[in-house]
Amino acid sequence: MTAQVIDGKAFAARIRGKVGAHVARLKEAHDLVPGLAVVLVGEDPASQVYVRSKGKLTTEVGMKSVEHKLDVDTSEADLLALIDQLNKDESIHGILVQLPLPKHLDEDLVINSIDPAKDVDGFHISNVGLLGTGQKSMVPCTPLGCLMMLRDHHGTLSGLDAVVIGRSNIVGKPMAQLLLGDSCTVTIAHSRTKDLADVVRRADIVVAAVGRPEMVPGDWIKEGATVIDVGINRVEGEGGKTRLVGDVEYETCAARAGAITPVPGGVGPMTIACLLANTLTAACRANGLDEPEGLTV
Repeated sequence: MTAQVIDGKAFAARIRGKVGAHVARLKEAHDLVPGLAVVLVGEDPASQVYVRSKGKLTTEVGMKSVEHKLDVDTSEADLLALIDQLNKDESIHGILVQLPLPKHLDEDLVINSIDPAKDVDGFHISNVGLLGTGQKSMVPCTPLGCLMMLRDHHGTLSGLDAVVIGRSNIVGKPMAQLLLGDSCTVTIAHSRTKDLADVVRRADIVVAAVGRPEMVPGDWIKEGATVIDVGINRVEGEGGKTRLVGDVEYETCAARAGAITPVPGGVGPMTIACLLANTLTAACRANGLDEPEGLTV
């Protein structure tokens, strides 16, 4: 069996196209422009690249993009004051504080100071609780992108057996909640799971989100299963050059799976696309308008 490749780059382009079309309709019908504010503290190179990409794509879909770049030694009080200002700004519908933050800042305190309705990362404790109880919430971008791709591939997920490898608050736990919401039977596995290989082998859907390069070999995958690889790991290749790999062994898993996401070009592009979708959703909710179809849970 040769797995169908789930092209996250192409899928994300379609999502951005839908977002852009909906934004244009909001402008024409309601004179409403969704606004996204991104806050970056410090000069982490990876974060800087990510923030630039977010700003570029936000502008491309017709949204208002605002960036606040703060010094690495910015005080917690000053950061919280900025977030309070953005919470009160009616032209800003989404607020994202780029992680990780410098060590002197309390990430939980900072994230939970964001208005939950503007928390387009879906990390606020209120949104975590709403998602966990099946209520309307802002949904974390990476799990939302994974769910969109799974729905597109399978049509319905009802009754399928899903294993999520990884229990992080950012991906693993919300991914499990989303799959439960679509009536999957869900197991959250991790480094201390007994007989991990056997647990994974029974799954119709495997979501690997552990941050360990090529941890999952092909003989863990059930014939015909769908594999969603969330991992992005940089490893040293031939001649000292680095390359990006996922959390699964792509070639061996693709030989058994029915469908698989590549790394790069799979889940990664969907994360920013879903950030834009969440900002659009937040703008619609804030103004009592219908939410964009197919862009939220």
